[in-house]
Amino acid sequence: MTRRRGLSAEERDLWDKVAASARPMRPRRPLSAPHEHAPKTRSHVPKPGPAEFHLGQLARPLTAVHDLATTIEERLANLPLRMDRRTHQQLTRGKLAPEARIDLHGMTLAEAHPELIRFVLNAHSAGKRLILVITGKGKRADEPGPVPQRVGVLRHQVPHWLGQPPLGTVVQQIAPAHMKHGGAGACYVYLRRPR
Repeated sequence: MTRRRGLSAEERDLWDKVAASARPMRPRRPLSAPHEHAPKTRSHVPKPGPAEFHLGQLARPLTAVHDLATTIEERLANLPLRMDRRTHQQLTRGKLAPEARIDLHGMTLAEAHPELIRFVLNAHSAGKRLILVITGKGKRADEPGPVPQRVGVLRHQVPHWLGQPPLGTVVQQIAPAHMKHGGAGACYVYLRRPR
C-alpha cells in the first residue's frame, strides 16, 4: 500500500489559487434551515395562445401563369428537317411566296378539319409545293376558370392534322410563317411532289 504525502506550503498556495479561479459545473443551492419551510405557491402565468393565422398568408402571390407545354413555334422549329436546307432557309426567311392559301380562323374544329383536308389534297393534286394555312393567333376566353384553356385551338390542332392521315402522306415539312405572311397566326406547308 502506498502512503500519501501531504502538500508542501508552496503546493498548497498554488492549489488555493487554482481552486479560487475555478467555477463549479453545478452551482450548489444554499441550504435552507430545516425550520424555514416556505409555502410552495404557483403563480399562474397565462400561456400565450397561438398567433393568428390565415390560410395562405405565407404563400407568394402568383405573378405569372406557367404553361408547361411548348409553344407551337418551338414545336414546329424542333421538327426534323425533311427538305432541302437551302429551300428551308428561304422558306423561314419569307423569300418563297406561297402558291395557295387557306384562311381557317373563325371556324370551329369540326368545320376547319374537312376544309383543311380538301384544300391540301386539291393543292397537292394540282402540283403546288408551298401553301399557307392561316389559323389566327386565337384569343383568350373572357372568363378565366379553374381549368386552363389553350389559346388558339386551331393554331395548335392544325400541325397534328397535317401529320396524320390522309394529309401526312402528302406533307413534307411544316414551318412557322414569316411575319409578312401572318407570323404566329399562320404556318407554311411544303408538299411532296405528286407521283
